[in-house]
Amino acid sequence: MPKLTTNLILFFVLLATTPAAAGTFPAGGAKYLETCRNATEAMEKKFKLPKRLLNAISLTETGRWHKASREIIAWPWTVYSEGRGRYLPNKEAAIAEVQKLRAKGVKNIDVGCMQVNLYWHPEAFDNLEDAFDPKINANYAGSLLKKLQREHRSWTTAVAYYHSQTRKYYIPYRKKVMKIWQEQKRKDSEARMAKAREAYKKRREMIARKMAEQKALRLAKREGEENS
Repeated sequence: MPKLTTNLILFFVLLATTPAAAGTFPAGGAKYLETCRNATEAMEKKFKLPKRLLNAISLTETGRWHKASREIIAWPWTVYSEGRGRYLPNKEAAIAEVQKLRAKGVKNIDVGCMQVNLYWHPEAFDNLEDAFDPKINANYAGSLLKKLQREHRSWTTAVAYYHSQTRKYYIPYRKKVMKIWQEQKRKDSEARMAKAREAYKKRREMIARKMAEQKALRLAKREGEENS
């Protein structure tokens, strides 16, 4: 962010390929599966952003297929530069990758859950430790998205400009984010409905048990009266 369409193409390929072809997370990566999601959820609340919107951007920016859960997961230790994304196993490795790129003279580098560009946003972080801190990374992205929305009075424009203000780049990006956002909201709705159904089922079962208990008590009382 901002970047050309190569990163989008990478993401489209991940979505289109089979789980096996899309690759797996680094060993021990399971502990980071909720890292970006937790960070974006916190910032959505902080900046009063539409629910799941920052998460949808994160999935678009750093999404990778997770075979076990069969879904795309945002990866916090992602580095994008020189036309390709790098999914590192941990924070230390991600920092080392950026340092290696900088040693080569590379300046255009995107980092973290939200793929904040270190060249175009030099004021975003004090150091690479902060750049790869998921909450600090998402905090900057959230504040930027909110600023863009205030300036343009539109969340869809804010999403587009988060990536680029060049039409041929932001249109496919915005479409991808909006599609993922709608899918995330659909999942939330389904989860709420499932929870409501389960709660209703439990209430019905509780009522049925109480009725059965009351019926048993009445029968026992009646039998007691008849035998007295």
